[in-house]
Amino acid sequence: MIELSNYHTFGFRNHAARVIQLQQLEQLPVVSEGPLYILGEGSNSIFVEDFAGTVLKVSLKGIEISETDDLFRIRVAAGENWHDLVTMLMTKGIYGAENLALIPGTLGAAPIQNIGAYGRELAEFCTLVETVNLTTGVVSCFTATECQFGYRDSLFKRAEMASELITYVHMDFPKHWIPQCSYGELQALGSTPTAQQIFDKVVEVRRAKLPDPGKIGNAGSFFKNPVIQRRHFLSLQHEWKDIPCYPVDEEHVKVPAAWLIDRLGFKGKTIGGVACHLSQPLVLVNQAEGTGDELLQLARNIKQSVKKEFSIDLENEVRLIGKQGQICL
Repeated sequence: MIELSNYHTFGFRNHAARVIQLQQLEQLPVVSEGPLYILGEGSNSIFVEDFAGTVLKVSLKGIEISETDDLFRIRVAAGENWHDLVTMLMTKGIYGAENLALIPGTLGAAPIQNIGAYGRELAEFCTLVETVNLTTGVVSCFTATECQFGYRDSLFKRAEMASELITYVHMDFPKHWIPQCSYGELQALGSTPTAQQIFDKVVEVRRAKLPDPGKIGNAGSFFKNPVIQRRHFLSLQHEWKDIPCYPVDEEHVKVPAAWLIDRLGFKGKTIGGVACHLSQPLVLVNQAEGTGDELLQLARNIKQSVKKEFSIDLENEVRLIGKQGQICL
């Protein structure tokens, strides 16, 4: 059995039967006794108990850049670090991903979650995702439309895609760059900031808001921001005058999960060694050798309380991995 505390940023000391570092596609196929779990940097996966099978850690490397008259075209291997890529693109004058700076994880994980922040999502510039089927060895390419990108969602979260390993991600960035600074703290930059100013501000805000997993175990935002019917939101406003929202469309709004959790008094609450972070209630932390059972208990308490008070169902953004694979709250 191999300890997994260094393989996921939450740092629970659970184990897996086997861990394979995938550095070249020639290593495939992987033969696994029991379940197989595909892992990047472990910033969005929490092993809440011992895993009975094989962890396949994707470490594929490589970045290719080409261009047309109007576009920069990027092809990146799944094991590359997302923030390192954004930083490198900035140095080359390739802009568009600066709003997504400092998001943890690898390129292979980015399409699965359709990562997003500060008014932008990967779906805006992802054009193609390459995969290989771990069972058949068949190589496939999925267009942006076929990826079915949604809010923190994609085709790759579906059960039928469990055997598809993302190997490369393609992205196009227009040479005519238009800043997106209408969200949150970026509004203070005005209407004509530089890409570097946006990048620097996003990094500053994220470092101020989110705990460093190198110092305290966490997996970033634990819950998604729920999208609810506008009429539901208006009914909540009668009792909670200061409840914030962000428009999604004419019928729906997005409500900050952190606000809901904070209003119910969970900030700083602990169960054993697991806590709701003191300054960012959307983040659960492993502060004192916590356990998977303690994490699940705290997360379920939050979920049940939000449902009871606001009639809103919270969904976890992180993947919770049990003995046989992904589990639900």
